[in-house]
Amino acid sequence: MPSIENRRIEGSTSLRRTCDILISREMSLSAAQPEVLHTTVGDFPLHETRLALGGRGWSVLHTEAVLTHAAEQQFIRELKDRLPYGVTLWPAAIALAHEIGSRADAVRGRGVLELGAGTGLPGVVAASLGARVVQTDRQELAMSICKRNGERNGISGIDHRLVDWADWDDSERYDWIIGSDILYGEGTHPDLRRIFDTNLAPGGRVLLSDPFRAVSLRLLEAMEADGWRITMTKWTVGDGEDPRPIGLFELEAPR
Repeated sequence: MPSIENRRIEGSTSLRRTCDILISREMSLSAAQPEVLHTTVGDFPLHETRLALGGRGWSVLHTEAVLTHAAEQQFIRELKDRLPYGVTLWPAAIALAHEIGSRADAVRGRGVLELGAGTGLPGVVAASLGARVVQTDRQELAMSICKRNGERNGISGIDHRLVDWADWDDSERYDWIIGSDILYGEGTHPDLRRIFDTNLAPGGRVLLSDPFRAVSLRLLEAMEADGWRITMTKWTVGDGEDPRPIGLFELEAPR
């Protein structure tokens, strides 16, 4: 799967100079009274990340932005058994949101299904551009943050559904099926392939972002062998000496 383009998303200073995207990392909404996510395993302060593109801006709440490989390893060591992955903001979601933001004409008026929405940034961007968006996640805590992020961006009309891919009963067809870093569990691959086959409209596209995990590439290679046409754009998300490469994979079903 060849890389057709390389793009870079960096920290807030160099960002404005390179591609007019602003990512403000780990900034509390209020230094005096930050919002707090109350859970059964403790309270976690919520932070805000802002994305700006082409004169438009969005902001999302999250427990933390995990933008580097080192930060991901720390999250897995310290928090993976306490918090669902979806309440953090991952670099793949930032890359996917920007990719969608750069395709306003392609998503406007179209049906978009977001799988594993988490904090919901890509779907929020799509909805703000005029897409009809359904956001799904199996974690109630993540879905609560996802809903709040839609509201804080002044977006109404997103359909939020708490569902598990293994117990999927949606028969609607969508022009776009999107997901950021959702391929990491090999056991979920048959469920995802079934959703792609069942819910992608004729002529539609699947758009997935992934930090080049080996398990993810195995699924993509298997789908390509089965006749799916796959193209890739490479992004780099992060700061300083530890940027994170992200692949944006666009999938077209066999004809």
